Amino acid sequence: MSNTYKVPTMAEMAANGQSPEVLFWVGCAGSFDDRYKAVTEAFVKILNKVGVSFAVLGTEEACTGDPARRAGNEFLFQMQAVSNIQVLNGYEIKKIVTACPHCFNTIKNEYPALGGNYEVIHHSTFLQQLINEGKVVLKGGGEFKGKKITYHDSCYLGRANNIYEAPREVLQALDAELVEMKRCKTKGLCCGAGGAQMFKEPENGKKDINIERAEEALATGADTIAVACPFCMTMMSDGVKNKNREHDVKVMDLAELIAKSEGL
Repeated sequence: MSNTYKVPTMAEMAANGQSPEVLFWVGCAGSFDDRYKAVTEAFVKILNKVGVSFAVLGTEEACTGDPARRAGNEFLFQMQAVSNIQVLNGYEIKKIVTACPHCFNTIKNEYPALGGNYEVIHHSTFLQQLINEGKVVLKGGGEFKGKKITYHDSCYLGRANNIYEAPREVLQALDAELVEMKRCKTKGLCCGAGGAQMFKEPENGKKDINIERAEEALATGADTIAVACPFCMTMMSDGVKNKNREHDVKVMDLAELIAKSEGL
């Protein structure tokens, strides 16, 4: 990773007496999931190109504890959270950017009760800010010009944190045609991962929820299904594969779409 672009760690920066503008919280998926590593790389390329001073925690970053709390293990959640907060506060971190809505929600809304108070921004909002400030200039949308893109709302971005417009503004900057699914924004349908369907076999029923959602996305006639969450990425990709459409419909994160348009 470091061969092609610069990814400084907080430890390295602190050793040089420096502090970054933002800490990029990579998250478990962004670190270990093969598909989402590409999103991490795309986002890092964008940060490098626009000259944003950032750092990652590297091996000092642990899981936020979100899966533990959702599964009911409050003890494990607090252990993981307090450990992370000690590291973050030790580096006097003020501003955190992450590409995972689950990490975003947990650090933003649940860490303050345990002594972790930071300005936390999801990468969709951060990308929107870069576009609005003219730091990311998309030259007529590039290869996405005129293509149909539909956007799937992550529950933890949308309903949990009321972030609906930022991802759509990023997509509109691509000069593509944004086509909405019938169930979108506040009425959006979960991909299923929020209910832990990503980690277990679904209960008996007529259909897996991610297949239902993928059918809604494919019905728009979009060439690309845009997501902004590693869980949504997996669930929507699996749904598209279930319909044997992976050859002509791509599931991509907002950061990948921007990086591709920029030729990064």
